[in-house]
Amino acid sequence: MKLEVRQASHPEAARGYDTEALRRHFLIETLFETDRLVLTYSHVDRLVVGGAMPVTGAVALTTAKPIGSDPFLKRRELGVVNVGGAGRVRVDSQAFELGTRDGLYITMGATEVGFTSDDPTDPAKFYLISSPAHTAFETRKISLAQARPLHLGTPAASNERTIFQFIHPEVCRSAQLTLGMTFLKPNNMWNTMPCHVHDRRSEVYFYFDLQPGARVFHFMGEPDHTRHLVLANEQAVISPGWSIHTGVGTSNYTFIWAMAGENQDFTDMDMVAMETLR
Repeated sequence: MKLEVRQASHPEAARGYDTEALRRHFLIETLFETDRLVLTYSHVDRLVVGGAMPVTGAVALTTAKPIGSDPFLKRRELGVVNVGGAGRVRVDSQAFELGTRDGLYITMGATEVGFTSDDPTDPAKFYLISSPAHTAFETRKISLAQARPLHLGTPAASNERTIFQFIHPEVCRSAQLTLGMTFLKPNNMWNTMPCHVHDRRSEVYFYFDLQPGARVFHFMGEPDHTRHLVLANEQAVISPGWSIHTGVGTSNYTFIWAMAGENQDFTDMDMVAMETLR
């Protein structure tokens, strides 16, 4: 296992970060390594973000001292989305087949979790995000067809997109984790614009479906002190509750958003007026 720990940052401190410091604190550059569990533990809402890419054999979800419990999910829940080739997730005595874009919610209390690929030449890439939990629910697979779609944006604003809610109170019950996937239509590049903040929940954006030369400019920071990060394919950014989170790409792309915090109300956000942004 590869595990990195990130401390929480005060917004006033983040104002003074140069590009290198901003990337070090908030950007997760590598999520997938062959036959390895790669995790980042963030003190922002105690989120754990990572990936598993099994090629020659199974990759197990193991724990480490920063997690504070053994097994990993003793006091946590886990969201999984496969963004690679077909694969399988084994949770204790159950096995779940996950094709590309399929999701899986794994409840608190699961003791053994393992990841395998069907074809080593086209390995599965399991994106993982975990939050602390206080109650056990049902482990269940959520296919793209079972997710709840929301159609937002307009071509005129270059933000026409469909949001698919996977882990959401109306789709799959969880303790505090919510997760969804957003597809931008061709020729649309802006996500989450107009932007917002929500002090009640932190958020992680994971960008993928980008060609090698394409990039996403992710904007973060306080509304009147914005900063930006340049992300390549299959990279993620941690967004504290005080930060906006919006981005624009050099082409269309897909991203997974996940939140944890005080509530699971998807509409609980404080909108930021365009004239406020600096």
